[in-house]
Amino acid sequence: MAISPVYTAAATATGGRDGRSKTEDGSLDVKLGVPTEMGGKGDGNNPEQLFAAGYAACYLGAMKFATTQDKSLAKVPADTTVTAKVGIGPRADKGFGIKVDLEVKMPGLDKAEAQKIADAGHEICPYSNAIKGNVDVTTSVA
Repeated sequence: MAISPVYTAAATATGGRDGRSKTEDGSLDVKLGVPTEMGGKGDGNNPEQLFAAGYAACYLGAMKFATTQDKSLAKVPADTTVTAKVGIGPRADKGFGIKVDLEVKMPGLDKAEAQKIADAGHEICPYSNAIKGNVDVTTSVA
């Protein structure tokens, strides 16, 4: 399915997991480091942290957008949070894979309504759509 981007971000990485990643406009410049759990020093951020931060923000934005498109949904409370936990590990066939656990908290909404919004967010979120069928994603609504 072809899309016509309304915005394109560009970042360049050097050195792999022990290097740097920097956006083209210079607004983000991250020192990268292998986590201690994977044999590194843990002295920088890693791709899983960056993916988690991006997915959490994008998914929350998608839930908000969903409520503007479907007026039967309650408004997303201002103090809503999404925590994305991204795990990495070896795959059975070869190489590595990731799994994602999303934790959604929407204070003031009952769980059923919050779940409807969470489900609608997955239909819109580019991260959810990009990894659908390739990555195990669980979503829990508190």
